[in-house]
Amino acid sequence: MSVVLSCNNFDVVDIGVMMPCEKILDAVVEHNADVLGLSGLITPSLEEMAHVAKEMERLGMKIPLIIGGATTSKVHTAVKLAPCYSGAVVHVLDASRSVPVVSSLCNPAQREGYVATLKTEQEKMRRSHAERTSAKKYVTIDDARSNRLTIDWENQDVAAPKQPGVTVLENVTAADLRPYIDWSPFFRTWELHGQYPQILDDATVGAEAKQLFADATALLDRIAGMQLLGIRGVAGIFPANSVGDDIFVYTDDNRETIRLVLHTLRQQQAKPAGEPNLALADFIAPRESGVADWIGCFAVTAGLGIEKLLQEFATEHDDYHRIMAQALADRLAEAFAEMLHEKVRRELWGYAEDEKLGNHELIEEKYQGIRPAPGYPACPDHTEKAAIFDLLNAEAATGITLTESFAMNPAASVSGLYFSSPAAKYFVLGKIGRDQVEDYANRKGLGATETEKWLAPALNYDPA
Repeated sequence: MSVVLSCNNFDVVDIGVMMPCEKILDAVVEHNADVLGLSGLITPSLEEMAHVAKEMERLGMKIPLIIGGATTSKVHTAVKLAPCYSGAVVHVLDASRSVPVVSSLCNPAQREGYVATLKTEQEKMRRSHAERTSAKKYVTIDDARSNRLTIDWENQDVAAPKQPGVTVLENVTAADLRPYIDWSPFFRTWELHGQYPQILDDATVGAEAKQLFADATALLDRIAGMQLLGIRGVAGIFPANSVGDDIFVYTDDNRETIRLVLHTLRQQQAKPAGEPNLALADFIAPRESGVADWIGCFAVTAGLGIEKLLQEFATEHDDYHRIMAQALADRLAEAFAEMLHEKVRRELWGYAEDEKLGNHELIEEKYQGIRPAPGYPACPDHTEKAAIFDLLNAEAATGITLTESFAMNPAASVSGLYFSSPAAKYFVLGKIGRDQVEDYANRKGLGATETEKWLAPALNYDPA
């Protein structure tokens, strides 16, 4: 957001990441800021944003508060953040949309009307959210478990991996990843909406999209030719079985010693007859079935050394290419995740060794198996990344590190789990009840308050 605003002649003071509330608000006062922007990339950021908003209210501040980042949403901002602060609290979907928002907030002729309209819309959102929430019915965690997905494991073809254990990939290049890039999200970064390659011929934005694509491919050529980004990855496949809503990962295929436990969460919204309440553990054969199942995991990055490239563009005051380099690193990391998943399916695990899919089919995930990531809809708990990194020795293998809040550094990194079952599918956990949160906290050996912090967006109740 800061780079985009800087490109549009706003003076921006970027104080960095993971800053405590006191330092953020001290900087607001020191620089006499007109607007404060907060970005939330991981779940605990949402709670910290609410804390900042409450402190702004306590201190009698009046400046607008702008909310952005991967974990945020328009509804969450209206329901959870706006009531904490009497000033304007505005959600921006992505950085490119921050310019018209800040322009309206900083223009005395537009500000009053803009804020009045915003507050009216947010009040409607709160009413609508309350009505939807009260209309939804939830079941106890015991009842949800009784309605778990049932799989006939005796007749499932559970493939043992061709290459179990950990595989490190150190020689992958940007050129290798290029065929796997999904370009559509890249264009959305620049607020050009449409599917690639059709967007290049769009009657409205086609010319701009073509120029942007030409500039991006030129920079990508330079990145690939000069190896400007460090690209490393690791994948592993391990013996595993489910026990309730947990997944036991064993030290070896004797399956006698448990190396660690992966914890999953189960849907608690009442379902129509015949529709199960899912948890990711359902996609792994239960220990009592006697079926020797497996689970995989991975971590990849395409952002090692990006600071040097970004600093080069910053020195040249070239914010356009600075944004583009960050966007390309993100696309390459996602492409690496896609390429590695294909390699796992066809070679390392080999349960789909005859699979032959084109780029479009890969993007649409027309293959067997899934690779959900901690922090996303099926598994919102970011702390599960620690188990993945432990299994893979990921920091040593890739150079990716986890912050105290379990964000990955470099940011252009992806990690997750592999499930091979044909029954495995992506799903949204939805809201969960206090009974499951307490049970989950006990299984993980955490306090309920700590667990609620990590699962805040998934709670169907307000913590005390």
